[in-house]
Amino acid sequence: MKTTAMHDEMIVIDGLVIANWSRELFEDMRRGGLTGASCTMSVWEGFQATMNNLVEFNGFYRDNSDLIMPVKTTADILEAKRQGKTGIILSFQNTSAYEDQLGYVQLFKDLGVGVVQMAYNTQNLVGCGCYERDGGLSGFGREIVAEMNRVGVMCDLSHVGATTSQEVILESTKPVCYSHCLPSGLKDHPRNKSDEELKFIADHGGFVGVTMFSPFLRNGPDSTVDDYVEAIDYVINIAGEDCVGIGTDFTQDHGRDFFDWLVHDKGYARKLTDFGKIVNPEGIRTLGEFPNLTEAMSRAGWSDTRIRKVMGENWMRILKDVWGE
Repeated sequence: MKTTAMHDEMIVIDGLVIANWSRELFEDMRRGGLTGASCTMSVWEGFQATMNNLVEFNGFYRDNSDLIMPVKTTADILEAKRQGKTGIILSFQNTSAYEDQLGYVQLFKDLGVGVVQMAYNTQNLVGCGCYERDGGLSGFGREIVAEMNRVGVMCDLSHVGATTSQEVILESTKPVCYSHCLPSGLKDHPRNKSDEELKFIADHGGFVGVTMFSPFLRNGPDSTVDDYVEAIDYVINIAGEDCVGIGTDFTQDHGRDFFDWLVHDKGYARKLTDFGKIVNPEGIRTLGEFPNLTEAMSRAGWSDTRIRKVMGENWMRILKDVWGE
């Protein structure tokens, strides 16, 4: 089967998008053939600001119902495919929206939030991020993990410190993920995961979504879609092709102010890192170019079965395991 036809026909899921939401962005998702996308609704925000973000996204659903639809179950993702729309999985990159209230886990789950990262770069009430000394999962963090397991929210460890990540993996009764990461074996960076970390999460039933964020790729801003496939291959060789998927970390249509907000603790305090030049890999600069990723996988000699798994089927299976439907 030609790759264009295969791309159009298969389930395609991006496990992390943090773009500047607009109708033009949603149109580009459709051009790229995305069946589902996990869309970040909160990073540093607390409860009230996150609720405001969710109100805004409800407006997006209403005004762009021909392009997108909300997703709470894997059946919803299949329905999005049937209707030719992109299913939106709401997600957080921090537990800050939960504040110190366990009951907020159920509340946000009912509103469609299906994936939540335990910490974003620095310490919070739950545990530690990857840019500071890691004291591990807190007592409250263990309660949060248990509640996320109970209501069916996936624990994400992408920006989380190594110790906290390991303790979440061991604490959780449901599969957990790195929704968007790269291997430090190809480039040493605090945000990248070691071979040992990648193997540990896979050995405990977890999942790895591989990002294409160029500052973390081996060739940095000079990276191409083929370099991205190389990174996915590297992870597959450690974790196995059944435990790996896509998590691009697309920041499409954002400006420098957005990145300045991201790299400062709490969005305004000390600066944690400097990304340098940010440009997506050549060949997949926009969401609309997603079919080029399928083509690059085929060019690398991947079987159709592996392509289908990594592009979406693996995400479908792991999300059903966590969500229960």
